[in-house]
This record gives sequence, C-alpha cells and structure tokens, in this order.
Amino acid sequence: MERWRSLGAVWGWLFIVVLRVAVEGFPAEDLVGRLPGQPNVTFRQFAGYVDVDVDAGRSLFYYFAEAQQDAHLLPLTLWLNGGPGCSSVGGGAFTELGPFYPKRDGRGLRRNSMSWNRASNLLFVESPAGVGWSYSNTSSDYATGDSSTARDMLTFMLKWYEKFPAFKDRPFFLTGESYAGHYISQLANAILDYNTNSNAFKFNIKGVAIGNPLLHLDRDAPAVYEFFWSHGMISDEVGLAIMRDCDFEDYVLTNPHNVSKSCNQAMGDANRIVGDYINNYGVLFDVCYPSLVQQELRLKKLASKMSMGVDVCMSYERQFYLNLPELQVALHANRTKLPYEWSMCSDILDYNYNDTSINMLPILKRIVQNHIPVWIFSGDQDSVVPLMGSRTLVRELANELKFKITVPYGAWFHKGQVGGWAIEYGNILTFATVRGASHMVPYAQPSRSLHLFSSFVRGRRLPNTTRPSIDE
Repeated sequence: MERWRSLGAVWGWLFIVVLRVAVEGFPAEDLVGRLPGQPNVTFRQFAGYVDVDVDAGRSLFYYFAEAQQDAHLLPLTLWLNGGPGCSSVGGGAFTELGPFYPKRDGRGLRRNSMSWNRASNLLFVESPAGVGWSYSNTSSDYATGDSSTARDMLTFMLKWYEKFPAFKDRPFFLTGESYAGHYISQLANAILDYNTNSNAFKFNIKGVAIGNPLLHLDRDAPAVYEFFWSHGMISDEVGLAIMRDCDFEDYVLTNPHNVSKSCNQAMGDANRIVGDYINNYGVLFDVCYPSLVQQELRLKKLASKMSMGVDVCMSYERQFYLNLPELQVALHANRTKLPYEWSMCSDILDYNYNDTSINMLPILKRIVQNHIPVWIFSGDQDSVVPLMGSRTLVRELANELKFKITVPYGAWFHKGQVGGWAIEYGNILTFATVRGASHMVPYAQPSRSLHLFSSFVRGRRLPNTTRPSIDE
C-alpha cells in the first residue's frame, strides 16, 4: 500500500510540473526530465524539434536551458557554432558554455560552474539541416549555403517563439563563434529585414557577440601565418616569403589556383613546420592521442589527459555521451532514427564553400547602424581565426563608420588579473581578447568568458581596473 502511495505522489508531482509548464506557455512535450548521469539542478531544460519546412520534411533540433535564477526576468541568448556544419549542441551546450560537461568516462555529466546560464536563458540550435540531429526528408536540402541557412534560422526562431511565447518580448542576444561570423551576422540581417516589414511581432534584438569569427577571408587567411610567425612557430624566412609572395585579396578556400606557385610553396612550408603535433585551435594545449585500445575501453584511459587545466579529450567523451541511446531518448532527439551516429561536424552536408569568401563587414555595419551593440572577441591562442585579422577588421569597420575611440585599447580585468585586452568605438562597437583562450573561448577560459558575456548582456563595459567587480 505504501508503495502505491509513493507512486501516486510521484505521478502527482509530474502532473503538477507538466500542468505548470503548459500554463506558463512552455511546450510540455519538450520538457526534459533528467539527462543520464545528470547532477541535480533547479532550472528547467527543454529539447526537441522545430519544423522549418513541413513539405520538405526539414526540421532543426534545439536544446534550451533556462537561466539558473530569475529565468522569467533574464534575456534569451541564441548560440550557434560554426564549421560550417558543426553542432551547437555538441559544441556550445556540452563543451563550452552550457550547464554541463560530459564526465571523463563519457557516461554522465558534471556541472559547468561557469555556464552562461548564470546570466541568461540559453538556446542552442543544430543548423543547418544535416548537422547533428537536424535532418531533412529531402536529400537535396543538404546542398546548402549561407542564404538558406539564414532563412531557415529565421523561420526556426519565429516558430520557436510559438512554442515559447513568454520570450517574445524578452531581450534577445545573438552569439556564436567561428563560422558563426557568417551565421549570426546573416541571421541578424534577416531579422532586421523581418522587423522592417512586420506590422505585428518584432524581434527585440539587443546585441550581437561573436568569438573568433570568420568575417572576411581576405584578412583572416593571412592572419593565420602572421600568428604562426609571431608565436615562433615558423621561421623568418618562411614568414617573409608568405608576406612577399602571397596576395590574399579575393582569396577563396576552394580555389588553390588563385594564389601563385611560390605562395603555395611558402604556405606548404609553414604548414609542414607547424606540423600535426599541436592543437591549431589552441596552441598552448597538448593534443589528445586516444589509441584504439583506449577507445575500446570506452574512454576510461582518457581521464588524466589535461592541459593548462583543460580536458583536451572532451571531444571524445562528448561523442560517446551524445550517442548513448538513453541520452537521445531523454533529449527527444533522433526521432527519425538517422542511419548514422551523431557527430560534432556533419559528414553529409554539401555546403557551398564559396560562401566563406563573403565579406561580413557590410552586414555588421548595418547592424551597428540599427543601434545594436556588436562585440567581437578573440581567444588569443587561436591560430585558425586569429585575433590579428579580427582586430584589424573591427578597426576598419569603425573607420568606415567614422567612429571615435570611446575606450582606448588596454587591459581588462577579472578577479584581479588581466582577462584580456579591449577597445571600444562609438560606444557601440567593441573588440576584446580573452587571455589564454583558444578558438573555443568558453571551453578554454570559462571564468573569463562568463565575465565577458555577463558584461555584454548587462550593457556594461569590461572593467579596466583591478578592483573586483560586483560579479566576482
């Protein structure tokens, strides 16, 4: 009898939770009860699909984590990873800024004490279709590019708001990293177009922040070799040869014939010297070398693979965890039983890599001209999209807008130490570095990145004194 009373109490509690979610205007069917091996938390999680094209059978998967406190008051932040074709759920949510990291055996979760959901509600979307658990029943949809990706994300957001109407009027921030320099910029542009033409609902967009973003390949490509040279990773001779022989104007990743033979030779020499024995995304990190035996042991031997306080084997742990059948059930993921495993970056996507050459500065200019703050931040140990390119491009944008420097270039502080360096133009355009961070800034420097993000969403400048701030 006592057992039945206990079961009745549990079912009664579940009924109350589901009823509360439904009354609040949240989708009860997307409520996540508990993830496998998850620590206890007080905030809610939701996950599921949004159909962006019913006729084509095209759907995008999302994961949403409420803010840890005052979720009903705090803003909504969208995070997109880049690639193109890499997962925001695997990257942002479960490796960088989400509330959990995978445990080192790949079978459970541990808390991320510096999750960005301390400052905002967080939304992660696997975009475009063909990434992660997002899919289409029309195979031709997997041949895609920047324009269709932005259109689908706009549709996604409009339909997501139908699921979560409580967030329609909430301040909305767009964030991401790497190729999200394209994704986020073009989504913001599509939102501005939508707002201009809408007589009803309008997005309450309050800011754009992108980490180590690809903005203009003509500048970002040579910055890679500037980084190699400045960090002692290539010789003077090779560095000078690249500067002398390479013209990166109108550079296209997919067309190696648009550079001279001598330039190709010099770049080849640089890549050979740098080698495969460092992590190009974070040159201070060691490289994870899991053997076949270790993989067969389900990652048990990877537990000690730490570098600079960072678990450099987290990608393997994440891969194993997100492919657990019980995890996919808990997340309402993989509803069509895809004929392949979840992977961080898509093997089936046929992305138009000519789009990588599109210059994002005109779009960023429009965003700023619509009085939307833009922050570009760079992990200073990333050689893939180095700070040298991003810093120069932000300065060029500021000059084109005729902005004056409102905060001179200088150190910003976190917990009494230098968190990085920053400069602000026109009270609205900011470039900041994060000291010791990799391409994936929140992964490498979780505490400093949370401080940067909190300042961004609260409309504060980064502190330029060592006096501890209220957030510390």
